[in-house]
Amino acid sequence: MTQKADGMHYAPRGKARPVCGPGEFRFAAVGLDHGHIYGMCNGLLEAGGELVWVYDPDPRKVETFCQTYPGAAPAREEAEVLEDPSVTLVASAPVPCQRGPLGLRTLDHGKDYFTDKPPLTTLAQLDAVREQVAQTGRIFAVYYSERLHVEAAVHAGQLIQDGAIGRVLQVIGLGPHRLSPAQRPAWFWDRQQYGGILVDIGSHQIEQCLYYTGAQNARVLHSTVANYHNPDHPAFEDFGDASFLADNGASFYFRVDWFTPDGLSAWGDGRTIVLGTDGYLELRKYLDVARDGAGDHVYLVDHTGERHIPVHGQVGFPFFGQLILDCLQRTDHAMPQRHTFLAIELALQAQAQALHIGC
Repeated sequence: MTQKADGMHYAPRGKARPVCGPGEFRFAAVGLDHGHIYGMCNGLLEAGGELVWVYDPDPRKVETFCQTYPGAAPAREEAEVLEDPSVTLVASAPVPCQRGPLGLRTLDHGKDYFTDKPPLTTLAQLDAVREQVAQTGRIFAVYYSERLHVEAAVHAGQLIQDGAIGRVLQVIGLGPHRLSPAQRPAWFWDRQQYGGILVDIGSHQIEQCLYYTGAQNARVLHSTVANYHNPDHPAFEDFGDASFLADNGASFYFRVDWFTPDGLSAWGDGRTIVLGTDGYLELRKYLDVARDGAGDHVYLVDHTGERHIPVHGQVGFPFFGQLILDCLQRTDHAMPQRHTFLAIELALQAQAQALHIGC
């Protein structure tokens, strides 16, 4: 299976665009349960970061990681990383239910934190993290990769900010994923550990919808979850959807699922449709199915006509450099902390009130 066909190990690479000098931003990787840690580290390295430590309780994961990043020194224990005063930020992708607690320990040691989505799995964890951020002034950043590490999504944001489609009225997000059950660890099937489908992969979609609409808040109108096709794993959810109303009048809807067929060359045919008063955008993120195996296609329709804008390799991933500068300069530009927390709060609310459908 190619890397692009395997979502758990999909780790985009871009051009090196350093925003700091050598050794100025030292970071570590702690928790290697999800392959997204590789995409996170790639982005930080390309923006000028220096990866100096890695820790995971499983030495096999550490060995594999060090083959990709030989400059990272294996730590004997987590404390060795957290107590190193030269480390500015810890990047992490442990089991989802462990991400919030690890973030608390990281913030408590005076370091910024960058974790895979979902960043936590309960509202109690969110409350604790919010309080710790307020007390320490440190950054708790989240790798919402379906916007941050997709050039089509980055370019769409710029088009919207430039007024290309007028006022945004609605966002529709589609987030299908390939299940690959034989490759999944035990925690993947346990809702208490992964948080539920609307928390796990739904948080991606919510973050995008908030960003494209410019919403400062939203409320859940309706949400559903189902386990249609995995009776051997009764605590698993393979389908979910939800709709929201934003505080500025915009609406959004998303569907997430684990039903990507094996015939698709990518791990999922992720798409986003953004409707505005003066046009609309469609993003075909990972491929243009049956036409082009490359991703990052933006389709724009406005009052002047129709355009196809292929942006693969053209836009880059500015979030990582912005995050490094936020850490160094104590600013809040890469992704405002309030926005980061709101995305997962809405996901948790949608998950909690979801109607269980199917049989």
